[in-house]
Amino acid sequence: MIGLTLTDRGTTRRLECSAVLFDMDGTLVDSSRCVEATWRAWCDRHGLDSDALFRISHGRRNRETVALMAPHLDVEREVAGLIRAEEACREGIAPIAGARRLLTGLPPGRWAVVTSAWQRLAEIRLRAAGLPEPAVLVTADDVTAGKPDPEGFLRAAAALGAAPEHCLVVEDALPGLAAARAAGMRALALRTTLTEDQIPVDWACDDLTALRYEDAG
Repeated sequence: MIGLTLTDRGTTRRLECSAVLFDMDGTLVDSSRCVEATWRAWCDRHGLDSDALFRISHGRRNRETVALMAPHLDVEREVAGLIRAEEACREGIAPIAGARRLLTGLPPGRWAVVTSAWQRLAEIRLRAAGLPEPAVLVTADDVTAGKPDPEGFLRAAAALGAAPEHCLVVEDALPGLAAARAAGMRALALRTTLTEDQIPVDWACDDLTALRYEDAG
């Protein structure tokens, strides 16, 4: 087991788990400027309401967002264009506060990244943010169903040899938190995207400066 200390708004508690499973965008990497620019341009091109899109898109794969927002369009063609636009963008990409310190301190093989981004984009953004490469990276390319389906988190847990009930998921989006719950895992929500009244789990913090690795048992 590994020990973590969570300090949030004057309260400190100890969390123990076998593995930590991180979402990427909004949890480890701030890619909001790229994401917003890409989707607003896409919505403008098709006459769609970008604000409505942002209410449903966070934490979902592009394919699912396109299908929800514009089922009349050719999903494959639209996703291909979005892939090119997102992979080309580096504007404003940075680590979430505390991410680099936390990841470099965790024992190798005890943490993973589970993201709705595809493999190449995940690698681009982690590298652009200056974050270490995870031993286990589960992306949209590796699953048949995206969050809120638990498949991605269950794959990561299996790859790390950790029982789902002994995993801690760190997420900033409702689909990801729902996926953690469906996987039978505990979850910590980041307020980087969610507001306090949206958080459906017991533990929350503003960013990763609140979470510290303490020891391995």
